[in-house]
Amino acid sequence: MVIRSRRRIGLIHSTGAARAARRRRGGFTFVELVIVMLVIGIMTAVAAPKFADSLLQHRATAAAQRVAMDLRFARRNAMAISGDQYVSYDANANSYQIFPGVTHLDHPSQTYTVELDESPYTATIVSVSFNGGSQVTFNGYGLPDNAGTIVVQAGSHQKTILLDVNTGEATVQ
Repeated sequence: MVIRSRRRIGLIHSTGAARAARRRRGGFTFVELVIVMLVIGIMTAVAAPKFADSLLQHRATAAAQRVAMDLRFARRNAMAISGDQYVSYDANANSYQIFPGVTHLDHPSQTYTVELDESPYTATIVSVSFNGGSQVTFNGYGLPDNAGTIVVQAGSHQKTILLDVNTGEATVQ
């Protein structure tokens, strides 16, 4: 029995030491938490402007790519119907339309219209020039009546879309 009681005393003693050790390493101190929060705050303050700038760069690129894709779409559609397709830009409204016969994706009773100042682009049309005009016509062979440039902007980032009169290809610069 003496052996049993020694074991019991040893268990009780070791259990008490384990409890004390657990209490000592139970968590972080308030000072440690404040320091971590300060470091996270400083990192956020440094990264936020760069993130905002990259978001504007992305919006300008996305808007330019959308304009170029729609010019390619109008060109292909003109070749498919063997007839004229018009793309008309309104820089004041930051929008453009493709007609005739192309309907809005969400509203089939309306003309295909893209408004660049709405989400996800939130961009503006800085300038449009098709030989002095704001409209380009693709003939049944997919060739435009004029070469042209469209400049879109998001924040301080600008992208230029060039339309080649000889090939009808639209490229983003």
